[in-house]
Amino acid sequence: MGEDPSIPSSSSSQMSEDDDRSPPFDLIDGQIVSNKARNCSGVSGSSGSGGNSIEYSVPYSDQVLENVLENVLCFLTSRSDRNAASLVCKSWYRAEALTRSELFIGNCYAVSPRRATARFTRVRAVTIKGKPRFADFNLMPAHWGAHLAPWVSSMAKAYPWLEKLFLKRMSVTDDDLALLAESFPGFKELVLVCCDGFGTSGLAVVASKCRQLRVLDLTESDVMDDDVDWICCFPESQTCLESLMFECVECLINFEALEKLVARSPSLKKLSLNRFVSIGQLYRLMVRAPQLTHLGTGSFNTSEVMAQGDQELDYRSAFAACKSLVYLSGFREILLDYLPAISPVCGNLTTLNFSYANINAEQLKSVICHCHKLQTFWVLDSICDEGLKAVARTCKDLRELRVFPVNAQEDIEGPVSEVGLQAISEGCRKLRSILYFCQRMTNAAVIAMSKNCPDLVVFRLCIMGRHRPDHVTSESMDEGFGAIVMNCKKLTRLAVSGLLTDGAFSYIGKYGKLVRTLSVAFAGDSDTGLKHVLEGCSNLQKLEIRDSPFGDTALRSGLHHYYNMRFLWMSSCTLTRQGCREIARELPGLVVEVMKNEQEEDTGEPENVDILYMYRSLEGARDDIPKFVEIL
Repeated sequence: MGEDPSIPSSSSSQMSEDDDRSPPFDLIDGQIVSNKARNCSGVSGSSGSGGNSIEYSVPYSDQVLENVLENVLCFLTSRSDRNAASLVCKSWYRAEALTRSELFIGNCYAVSPRRATARFTRVRAVTIKGKPRFADFNLMPAHWGAHLAPWVSSMAKAYPWLEKLFLKRMSVTDDDLALLAESFPGFKELVLVCCDGFGTSGLAVVASKCRQLRVLDLTESDVMDDDVDWICCFPESQTCLESLMFECVECLINFEALEKLVARSPSLKKLSLNRFVSIGQLYRLMVRAPQLTHLGTGSFNTSEVMAQGDQELDYRSAFAACKSLVYLSGFREILLDYLPAISPVCGNLTTLNFSYANINAEQLKSVICHCHKLQTFWVLDSICDEGLKAVARTCKDLRELRVFPVNAQEDIEGPVSEVGLQAISEGCRKLRSILYFCQRMTNAAVIAMSKNCPDLVVFRLCIMGRHRPDHVTSESMDEGFGAIVMNCKKLTRLAVSGLLTDGAFSYIGKYGKLVRTLSVAFAGDSDTGLKHVLEGCSNLQKLEIRDSPFGDTALRSGLHHYYNMRFLWMSSCTLTRQGCREIARELPGLVVEVMKNEQEEDTGEPENVDILYMYRSLEGARDDIPKFVEIL
C-alpha cells in the first residue's frame, strides 16, 4: 500500500496518478532465474591429424549483454515500463536500477532512505511525497510526521551529484534546506508543494549557496517569516534562474532586490509573485522580463499613492509586450479596474487561474471572450452559472476546469449549479478533468456530462452540504455517478458526494475498473457499499473516506487488495480497534496506524477508531511516531 522507489519521477499529467506497481526490493537477495543465454562451454572436435580439442566460445558474455541492455534502458522513461523491465530477471533488475536517474517515492514511509539509495545509485532527480491528501483539509493532526531529515541525510551521502528535488506534503526544516544546499554543489531545482516547517532563513541558504539554481518553486506551502531578506541572497552576478515562484510566502519581500534579480536572470521564464507585490511593481518587473511565459501577478492592486499630476502606468502595454505569456495566475487582491489590462495576452493563454479573484460573470466575460486557446481554467464560483456559460461558448479546447467556492459553508444557496455544469459539458467536449464545488446538482446534468465528455480522466463533484439529493427529483445521485463510471472509460480519479446509496458504489465497483483514486464523503448506506468498491476496483491505489457508515466488515473485504494500494484513509467511520487489529495481524507487511486529534484527552484505548491510515511498507513501523498515533 505504498510506492517503493522502483518508480521514477516523470512529467506525467497531474490529472492521473502514477499507475505502476513496484517490484519488491527483496528480489536483490532472491533466487531469480535468468532467461538470458549463458556462456557455452564450447564444442569439441578433432583436427584431421592431431585430434586436438578446439573450444568455440560464444562471443557475447553476460557483461556485454548487460552493457547493451543498459544502453537500451536509458531510453525507457515510463514508470510502468521500467517496473515491468525490472521484473524480467535478475540481470534486467540490476541494469534497470543502474540506469535510473529519476526516483519517485509515493509514500516516504513505504521504504527507507537507506534501502532506496542502496539500490538506485545513479539518481539525479528525486520526488518524495509525504502526508495523504486529507491533511490539506485539517483532517490529519498536526506534527504527524513525513520528515525530510532522514532522506536528505541519506541522499547527501549517496547522491552528491543530485540536481532536482520535488517534495509534496513533507515536513521540511531550515536545517534540511541548509544540508541540501551544502551537500549538492550542482543542485538546480527545488520544488516544495504543500510543505511546512521551514522559513525564510532556509530559503536564504538555498539562494546563497546553490549557485546553479534554475528552479525555486513554492506552491501552497507554509513559509515562516524569520525576518530574513532571502531575495537579496541570490548571487550578485548573472543567475541561471528559469523559474521563481513564491506566491504562498506570506511576508514582505525586498522589491528592489527582486527587481535587480529579475534583471540579471535572462533565462527567467516563470515568475509568480506574492500578494505583497503591487500592480505598479508588477509593471516594472514585466518591463524587465518581457520573455516570461508564466506569470503570477501578485496582488493586482495598487499600494502606491499617486501624487497629483502623476501619469497612470500603461499596464495594458506591459502585458502586450509579453508576447510569450501562456500562463497567468495571481490576482490575490484584485482591483477590478485593472482587469482589462490583461486582454492583449488572453488570445495566447493556455492556462488562466482566477481561483483568488472574486469577480462576477460580467467582469469575466470581458476577458474570457478572448481566450480561445485556453486549456486549463481555475475560477471561483462568484462567476455564477452565467459565467460558466460564457466559458463554454468560447473555450472549445478546454481540458481542465476547477470551480472553487467563495463560501464553503453548508446550507446556503450556492451561485453555481447543474446549469453551469451542463453548459460546460455541452460547450467543452474535450474536457478531461473537472473539480466542481456546488450546493445543488441533478442526475440529468451529471449524466449529460458523462455523454458529452467521454474522455474524462478526472471527475470530482463536491456537493457541499451532507447527503444532498438531486434537487429537482429528490432522488439519490446514484444514477449520475453511475453514468460517469459507465460512459467515461478512461476515468482514473473520482470524488463522490451528495446523497448516495450502496447502489452508487455498486456502479463504481462494476464499471470503474481503471479508477486509481477514489474520494468519498458523507455517502453510502452500509458496509456493502465499500465492499463493492474493494472487490471491483482492481486498479485502486488510493482510497480516501470520511464520515461514512463503513465499518469492520467493509474493511475486511479488501484484504486481497491492500498490498497493491498506496494507502487507505478512513476518518469518522464506524471502525473498531479490534477490526483494525485483525487487519494488522493478517497482513504483517501493512502498517496500520490509528490516531486521534492532538487536542483530545487521553482516556485509555477507546474501542472506536477515529482515524485509520494504512499503507504498505518494506520497513515496518516507522520510528518517529507522535503520541497521538498508535501502530497496531
